[in-house]
Amino acid sequence: MLLLDPPHREEDRAGVPVAGPAAVLLERMLGAIGLSVEAPDTDSAVYMAPVLPWRSPGDRAPDPKDLAMMRPFLDRHIELAGPEILVVMGSVACAALMKGGGLHRLRGRWDKVLGRPALPIFSPAHLMANPLAKREAWADLLLLRSLLDGEAR
Repeated sequence: MLLLDPPHREEDRAGVPVAGPAAVLLERMLGAIGLSVEAPDTDSAVYMAPVLPWRSPGDRAPDPKDLAMMRPFLDRHIELAGPEILVVMGSVACAALMKGGGLHRLRGRWDKVLGRPALPIFSPAHLMANPLAKREAWADLLLLRSLLDGEAR
């Protein structure tokens, strides 16, 4: 299960968690490790949900109160979806779900969220704005693939 930052204007208009060039990049990232949002089988399928279902006015960063208010709903959403692994994608998603610092500090290491393995990684929007971070994102994707393949963390 990918837990994403709140939608931006393009996603909000399209009514999807990721849209436009970011969606293309995300599908390429997932495809590189044998996963897809469109996959019909559960072994390679990815489910996505934003940590906040709405776009903040003016695309501002969500207020910590917004994240705290939505946390019980997000926890229940995760419980109902029942994923084996959580991928926390983006700085807002990381702030909403993980303790111990920001995304740059936490990425590249497995943690636990609601008793499930959780891996914080950069969002496609961040990678488009910061192409040099793609190297770190690739390392994170390989880490995800290794857990999916049953290799030790």
